[in-house]
Amino acid sequence: LSQLPGWSVRPDGSIVVATGNDDALGLYRCTPYNSYGTAGESRPTRVLLKDPPAFTVRPKEEYFQEVGRELVIPCVAHGDPPPTITWLKVGSVGKSSAQVDGNSSLVLHPLIKEQHGVWECTATNQVASVTTATSVHVLGTSPHAVTNVSVLPLLQAANISWEPGFDGGYFQRFSVWYTPLERYPPRAHHDWVSLSVPAGAQHLLVENLQPDTTYQFSVLAQNKLGSGPFSQIVTSVPRGFPVTTVPPEPPAMTVHVFLSPPRALTANETARGVLLRWDPPARASVALSGYALELRQDKGGWEVLERSIPGTDTQVLVPGLIKDAFYEFRLVAFAGSYISEPSNTVNVSTAGMEVYPSRTQLPELLPQPVLAGVIGGICFLSVAIIFSTTAACIMNRRRAARVRKRRQDPPLVFSP
Repeated sequence: LSQLPGWSVRPDGSIVVATGNDDALGLYRCTPYNSYGTAGESRPTRVLLKDPPAFTVRPKEEYFQEVGRELVIPCVAHGDPPPTITWLKVGSVGKSSAQVDGNSSLVLHPLIKEQHGVWECTATNQVASVTTATSVHVLGTSPHAVTNVSVLPLLQAANISWEPGFDGGYFQRFSVWYTPLERYPPRAHHDWVSLSVPAGAQHLLVENLQPDTTYQFSVLAQNKLGSGPFSQIVTSVPRGFPVTTVPPEPPAMTVHVFLSPPRALTANETARGVLLRWDPPARASVALSGYALELRQDKGGWEVLERSIPGTDTQVLVPGLIKDAFYEFRLVAFAGSYISEPSNTVNVSTAGMEVYPSRTQLPELLPQPVLAGVIGGICFLSVAIIFSTTAACIMNRRRAARVRKRRQDPPLVFSP
């Protein structure tokens, strides 16, 4: 045996041939012996070399054919001894209506909806068995049932998901059907409720369910040719509101947002208005969004003058102040929905100012009724002046016309 590569003897006396070839062909006898000798040889055994099955023609991965027509799927294998070819539909119960011709090809005639699926071709001889598979798609039928239906129970709701089956060659839609096992009031038959599923979706949220009540769910597929079979029924129980209250989070877990007010607000009077300067907040745990400027006049109520000052600015010009008035200004910072405390207050008096800007930017400082009265008085005065001027002009023209007429008329002479 040492002269034959790949040959070895096990401790129990068996011969192991790693690679079978022509060297292994022939008759073999086994002779057991020990220190007392041997009882003789065993009966001879013959070693023959056989070939396992191998496919020479494999079916394609998938076939598409219209229902009612013929479909032939080839499958050829060779071996020693010649193998036997068998066809089987995966997942089928009992014998299928398929036929096999003399060339071991699968013949489906006429093709029916139930023959849709995966088919396996198996070649078997005394040495081994080998298998190959192909998928058959039957077109022009109603949809196949959906698979892997699952229900996720939620609070008074359930989320239904599934995997679509073959659509039969047409666009398919889905609907979810459900019913409670406990009737309100009790009835002798099932009242199923159906909900349409949006096109292209493979899940649906079913809401407004009774908590702690057992429900049955099923999914139905439909296309232009009709409805497919219902899926398997899945049972689930939606959750109800918890009876025990959730304890509040400890204060240590509360997230505090630090946003200190703007600092060192100052005011300087210029020919264009009052220039306000400040320093940014000393502490800000979130990004600064901007500032808002507030003022009040003559100890009145605080009003927002400007609410969109960029967070990168540190000064702003306030024009349009009224002469001989007393103003107070303050600034607040904000970051998102958080607003800081007001800054320090600065006082500005316009008493005695020789030049001050127009009030185009502060119309809210003058009350609306007063502003309307002033504008109305100015308009009435303008109309009165125009009317008086027009009347005076008309009277002057008439007076001048009468004077010219008197001068042009000849004098009257009276004779005795």
